[in-house]
Amino acid sequence: MKKLAIITVNYNNYKDTDDFIESFDSQTNKSFHIFVIDVSPDPEIISTSPHVTKVCADNHGYAYGLNTGYAMARQEGYTHFVFINNDTLVSKTFVAHTLEAIQKHPASLIGGKIYYAKGYEYHKDRYSKKDEGSVFWYAGGSIDWAHAIAVHRGVDIVDKGQYDTPEKTTFITGCLMCFDDAFVQKAGQMDDSYFLYYEDADWCARATKMGVDMFYEPSIIIYHKNSQSTGGSGSALHINYQEKNRIKFGMRYAPLRTKFHLLKNSLLHKK
Repeated sequence: MKKLAIITVNYNNYKDTDDFIESFDSQTNKSFHIFVIDVSPDPEIISTSPHVTKVCADNHGYAYGLNTGYAMARQEGYTHFVFINNDTLVSKTFVAHTLEAIQKHPASLIGGKIYYAKGYEYHKDRYSKKDEGSVFWYAGGSIDWAHAIAVHRGVDIVDKGQYDTPEKTTFITGCLMCFDDAFVQKAGQMDDSYFLYYEDADWCARATKMGVDMFYEPSIIIYHKNSQSTGGSGSALHINYQEKNRIKFGMRYAPLRTKFHLLKNSLLHKK
């Protein structure tokens, strides 16, 4: 049985990182190891579990941290990998179903079913108490090339079984990306010139250009607290990096018409 390298990045968010690690305690498949790349300015102690390796690194952004973890895991002989946010919790079958999906779809990029973590739903007034923990944050995705934005299918919708079918997709969120070493050999590593946000869209666009398949696999389930390391969705930091890197991404991959509008809007905002 292949062993899975779980790679996450921590920046001053030890409570969520500890919760994340703890969520692996009840896995049905124990063939995994967690690499925590800690880019905090004043690192603290995290879990002493034998399933965890902590690595302190300079803070050059999310993709840089993930690439650092990937290089370390690969050097230790791992060939199956997960990039995942530290403000998530995983289902007890996460490792088992992730390994199955990677083996089923070699040299591919795979995403899973992502719910808002219970109580972290964005539009809390839309749901009853019984719906908490079953509201989609991501169930497959796409790129809206007219606006150069990544779109999550199913976001803010309660799961009624409508996205339970495995299928190809064209955008996989950086919150959860599963792959083998053969995928990286085809598509290259994540571009760490993106400090925060759109590194995932860039990787997906590059994979698409190279003819690499991407899959949504609903058996892989996690729960997301949503942007905790950047002050939450809608924070100034969140908005700043989203817009800056949307322009960078769009100028690299979007149609000419979209590039023109991105440049125009950027110049207008600078005035």
